[in-house]
Amino acid sequence: MSTAVDGLQQRFLEISEPDTDGVYRDGPQRRARRTDLAVRALRELWTQACEDVPFDVPREGIGLAAVGSLARGQIGPCSDLDLVIVHDVHILDQEQLAAFASKLWYPLWDCGLGLDQSVRTRQQCEDITDKDLPAVVGWLDMTPIAGDVDYLAGTATEILARWRKAARQRLPELLGSASERLERSGRLAYLNQPDVKESRGGLRDTTLISALAASWLADRPHGRYDQAVERLLDIRDCLHLAARKDTDILLAAYQPRVAALLGLDDPTLPRNERDVKAIDDLQTMLARLGRAIAFSWESTAARASHTLTHDKPRFAFFQVFTPRFGGRREAPTFEILAPGVAQHEREVVLAPSVKPQTDAELPLRVAVAAAEYGLPINALTLRNLGRCPITDRDWSASMRALLIRLLASGSALTDVWEELDSVDIPGRWIPEWLAIRNRPSASSAHRFTIDRHMIEVVSRLGRRSQHGHGYDDEEYAILLLAGLLHDIGKRPGVDDHAREGARHVPVILERMGFAPRVVDRAALLVREHLSLSRLAGTCDPNDIASAGKLAARLDHDPVLLDMLLDLTKADGSSLGATAGETITKHYGWSQWRERLVVTMADTVRAAMRR
Repeated sequence: MSTAVDGLQQRFLEISEPDTDGVYRDGPQRRARRTDLAVRALRELWTQACEDVPFDVPREGIGLAAVGSLARGQIGPCSDLDLVIVHDVHILDQEQLAAFASKLWYPLWDCGLGLDQSVRTRQQCEDITDKDLPAVVGWLDMTPIAGDVDYLAGTATEILARWRKAARQRLPELLGSASERLERSGRLAYLNQPDVKESRGGLRDTTLISALAASWLADRPHGRYDQAVERLLDIRDCLHLAARKDTDILLAAYQPRVAALLGLDDPTLPRNERDVKAIDDLQTMLARLGRAIAFSWESTAARASHTLTHDKPRFAFFQVFTPRFGGRREAPTFEILAPGVAQHEREVVLAPSVKPQTDAELPLRVAVAAAEYGLPINALTLRNLGRCPITDRDWSASMRALLIRLLASGSALTDVWEELDSVDIPGRWIPEWLAIRNRPSASSAHRFTIDRHMIEVVSRLGRRSQHGHGYDDEEYAILLLAGLLHDIGKRPGVDDHAREGARHVPVILERMGFAPRVVDRAALLVREHLSLSRLAGTCDPNDIASAGKLAARLDHDPVLLDMLLDLTKADGSSLGATAGETITKHYGWSQWRERLVVTMADTVRAAMRR
């Protein structure tokens, strides 16, 4: 017996077929068509089920609703259907409910679609907000499909009202679950084979943003965020087409096909070069989208937390009875952290009356304050910093000093730099940064995009060397700048990125006004940043002759050797673990690797003394 959903999976795929040139276009329209097709088929299936059971299904008090991606209008080519029958407790007995539900679920299973189904009373639906946090996030979009749509709409309204009432109490749990997921799934922007749903910056974060917006604890972001969500959904759709199943993990085997469907395949290149470049461009796109969505989630979550903690009337109870206060709210208080920079409600903000458009140094002062005080930068403040007359040349001495302070902020640097990157400030300081921004490394050992990797390396560079040498101000500045720029030469088509980077470093640092000695030594470290590790891996670490060649390239300077050793360790420790190794908190810098490189450095040091 045929049903309304026969061939529904195949019809989804037909709607999703790429254009004649092999490119998947108009993703939002295709998702709307798939949603419309699913809703129409489910309504017909409901009617058929009502006719096929040997009892009357009431017109009131029971209905079929969608939750999840179907309810949001985001259904993919192979997505599961998330459906629920909502009923009044007295409308049908359990045997009748089971018989009726089977008339809906079995045809859907038979047509090959994945199905997440449930049968709940209205009270059970409404109680979700108190018992099942992951469920309520998906159920906030509950959409009536068939049956008593008014009854379903009333249920959806009550779920939303209960969520808003409970959101303040549930917010810590919501934020905690997001943090646990980050630990489990990582960041979309930095993974070679990311989960486009569960990773930080993935589609799960977009549902959490909508949940916070629905709670009225924070506004929903728009603009670039909306564009990022739609493009990530396009990638998810193409992943379904490449895998021919419902999956969210972008495995390496699927990446060439996904890249081609997105139009990233360059037919003018040989096939092997074409795939490499297309995958590189795909990973760059994912990094950009993941960063945009992650920043939107983190800023939305911060606003919700501040609303929960700080959004209270700023007057005391006794002021109601004191005429001189007149029941007015007190003005917000600002703690000045630096010229033009203040703290307000545990965020770094611009001080009152500051004019960003006249102050090129302001972004650096804000960034240093955020890093040194361990505070996030307010989202509006970040946007206002974009109005500053940021320049890549002729920096003042105070700007150079602030940059070094920022780079010296340790683990706080990564979050602050990420915030600055969200409004494109690093690329305005260093235009060459844009060539490696969001780009994946060609080496599978790298866990991060090239730009993030360089910031991770800088965050690991301390004031005292592994050999015990304490760096003075100039030496430490050289080391930090070398860390910041050590992979700046990793550009498409470049064979020796260390040599290419050393060519760019003088241009960048001279333009910023750094002293010639700083420029020359930073360029030397960038040129040699792979030498110690390569030498240790290709020759006897005790070979004094090989060590002497590196000693000569380092001008027989033991301080430069200390810097190179620290840079090598920081570089290695930010990579992924090598095959078969379990390296806790020291990725890619195992005890074996450390002994090898340190022994090589000791041999180079001995060669310097000869």
